[in-house]
Amino acid sequence: MPVTAVLRSEWIKIRSVRASFGSLIAVFAAALAITLLVFATVGRAEADNGGDPVFGAFYAINFAQIAAIAFGATAVSSEYAGGALRVSLSAVPRRDLFYAAKMAVLAGAALVVGLAASFATFFTGQAFLGRYAIGLGEPGALRACLGAGIYLALMALFAAGLTFLLRSAVAVLSLLIPFILIVSFVVGDIAGGAAAYLPDRAGQQVLRQDTTGGPGPWTGLGVTALWAAAALLAGWQAVRRRDA
Repeated sequence: MPVTAVLRSEWIKIRSVRASFGSLIAVFAAALAITLLVFATVGRAEADNGGDPVFGAFYAINFAQIAAIAFGATAVSSEYAGGALRVSLSAVPRRDLFYAAKMAVLAGAALVVGLAASFATFFTGQAFLGRYAIGLGEPGALRACLGAGIYLALMALFAAGLTFLLRSAVAVLSLLIPFILIVSFVVGDIAGGAAAYLPDRAGQQVLRQDTTGGPGPWTGLGVTALWAAAALLAGWQAVRRRDA
């Protein structure tokens, strides 16, 4: 099959499976809903208390990343439902082409929706802040908008690679979501500076205006990219060596 046909088929899979497509839409919906809820109620009071105005503008990304992880996991786990992977590999016997096409489509979809979510989050939140509002000209604001979209795409890829390795969206979600919501903070209290290189903490450096003490905005995003690359490599090894 030509590459374009494989890419098209992978997009059809994402679009037609309600779990994966719903999770993709939830990335945008969660970011916008949490932004509206938080900024319409306590946003101006939080701004008045000082803090990092850029990082505060992207509070909703903490929730959007959960949807991004769910998207990456469910987009892959559908291949293991009802023997779908055997059908996919029958249509595309070249496993490297199959794997690369799936990851490329997944990454592209997550990046587009992630960027839309990050810019919508920023502008919607600032609309409620009045004189405390900041614009894209604020130092670090534009970088954070772009970085947030890339970060969400990387977390989706991280989850996708792990799902190919573990063959279960439930297992991946059971590992990653508690890790991000709970374990990352516990490890941060114990490990100190080393915790800044965990995938979520490193990647979120790009959302901060002041990154003193961390790996830096783009370096941190690069650390998250390395975590995602390691998961994708492990997933590729699983696809290449295991029976469908």
